[in-house]
Amino acid sequence: MIVSRRSMIAGTAALAATPALAAAKPDFASKRPAPADRRFTSRAVERELAQVSARIGDAKLRWMFGNCYPNTLDTTVKMGMADGRPDAFVITGDIPCLWLRDSAAQVKPYLHLAKGDADLQRLFRGLIGRQSRSILIDPYANAFMEDPSAPTNLEWSLKDTTEMKPGVAERKWEVDSLCYAMRLAHGYWRAVGDPAPFDATWAAAARAILRTFREQQRKHGPGPYSFLRSSNRNIETMPLGGWGNPARPNGLIQSGFRPSDDACQYPYLIPSNLFAVTSLRELAVVASEARHDAELAREATALAAEVEAALRQHGTMRLPNGETVWAYEVDGYGNAMFMDDANVPSLSGLGYLGCVSMTDPLWQRTQRAAWSEANPYFFRGRAGEGIGGPHVGLRWIWPMSLIVRALSATDDATIRACLRTLRDTDAGTGFIHEAFDQDDPAKFTRHWFAWANGLFGELIVTLARTRPHLLQDFA
Repeated sequence: MIVSRRSMIAGTAALAATPALAAAKPDFASKRPAPADRRFTSRAVERELAQVSARIGDAKLRWMFGNCYPNTLDTTVKMGMADGRPDAFVITGDIPCLWLRDSAAQVKPYLHLAKGDADLQRLFRGLIGRQSRSILIDPYANAFMEDPSAPTNLEWSLKDTTEMKPGVAERKWEVDSLCYAMRLAHGYWRAVGDPAPFDATWAAAARAILRTFREQQRKHGPGPYSFLRSSNRNIETMPLGGWGNPARPNGLIQSGFRPSDDACQYPYLIPSNLFAVTSLRELAVVASEARHDAELAREATALAAEVEAALRQHGTMRLPNGETVWAYEVDGYGNAMFMDDANVPSLSGLGYLGCVSMTDPLWQRTQRAAWSEANPYFFRGRAGEGIGGPHVGLRWIWPMSLIVRALSATDDATIRACLRTLRDTDAGTGFIHEAFDQDDPAKFTRHWFAWANGLFGELIVTLARTRPHLLQDFA
């Protein structure tokens, strides 16, 4: 059995002991909580759930969509008020804390419905506000407590050597965490055109993001952040006294940890820097259009341009076969590493995030390499093939990689193959997991992982709109 910070392997015996999963029936009975037990309900989501379900020909795929698409709303949202405004605390699932990355990604599948649903607007306003206040507590933190005055209760964070503050659950510095907060704000503004969340608190958080990114360019020294954790897993702590491996300043932003919450080997994580360029430009749009703050927009745009120029100069590498691809991590001294990790931003997820054009030749080469033996975390077994990562270990495929590949694919055959693997590797639970064994999907990690469930729902909704024949005829 492998147990890690955010992972717990569950076999069939463990499933039988889990109340939420024990009710599974061969007739595909719904796994949703009873209506009275659902944490948040949206009429728009319920309508879309019914409409899309009616277009799915395969009974099991339809059942899984019905369980997964509303999972974030059903089980992870806690609404309240803060300073007279909506407040939304969105947990990851089996960990009762808010991750900036996960919470933003969990609600993304509902953005297109928000304009016509006042309840969803309240949720998005509440989450944007909660994320802004969290960033102002500590922009270097990745996860937060519901009570902003409470110390962490995560057992793995209790003895971390770093500047822990009240309200912080875990303090792993990850560039993508702040990118997701910017992405959420831009997505809501574009979908609804509602300026309400973009108040002085949001603007202060936006400036904190810019300040933190500049600090972690480390042009004038290491900056204020370091992190040490006592662990028998090297990916849980940063090397060299908690400051990270050496890197030569070049305009890129250093990241202590990856989107998997695993420590970086080389400090310049290229997918996260590409995501930062896109997200900073999205921040500039919101600053300009929603707040009419030309200075904030100018600062965000200038930083995006600087990082983009550094990426062009330092972000690529040559594979042994002679192809030039985006690197996964570099150090500015000429060292580069190629791999990919299923957690987004990943190299293979850059098209899905809109960081590159889906037709860009450099990204297409990179994606092909990520889905090949050039990537040490690409696995193929009896249960399927896909990308994993160091977080869980070798032989473990993350369904997230399959979903992102399907969302990025331009041909029906690839999408069908991904759908088939997703359908057939749920271990009979009706949900999407963090990872499954390449040869035995009855072995999986995390029985309740709302980000993966929501991403699967997003895929099905997208296919219903763009390729309905794939859902109707799928078998």
